[in-house]
Amino acid sequence: MTTTEGEQLPKAGETLSQYVRRVRTGLSMSQGELAKKAGIHLQSLGKIELGKTARLSIKTTTGLSRALQIPQEYLEAVCKGVPVASVQQIKICPHCWVPGTEAEAMWLNPRSKYCFACGMKLSNRCLSCNEPILSLKFRFCPLCGVPYKPLEKLAKMPVK
Repeated sequence: MTTTEGEQLPKAGETLSQYVRRVRTGLSMSQGELAKKAGIHLQSLGKIELGKTARLSIKTTTGLSRALQIPQEYLEAVCKGVPVASVQQIKICPHCWVPGTEAEAMWLNPRSKYCFACGMKLSNRCLSCNEPILSLKFRFCPLCGVPYKPLEKLAKMPVK
């Protein structure tokens, strides 16, 4: 059973504990099942759902988002107590983006999924380690060092 996108969205004023519990029960999962799927300890999940934990590690965020079938940005927004829309998400077109330049305004629209110029699926995560793209100042992921733009695309780019 999967949830719809409307059920996945955090509600205004919803705490992390309320949000995780609501999405988990919407998927008809027990705490044990969720903890196992997310790769976290059952006691850690219990602390989250009891409201004793309000901040999540990267490992926990990644595991919960995968197990609950939600974007990591939703968990980040709930932890910060802000609406999902205010969590800036940088997206690029792996084909059209020129490293070192800003993302096109259309790519940053939360509803944009594909490049308006070439039709390629937009990317908001590192292709190697799946971490969110936080800055386009550099052409490489600061965590793993892999270029945001596939190497074969970089080879075809004109030298300035």
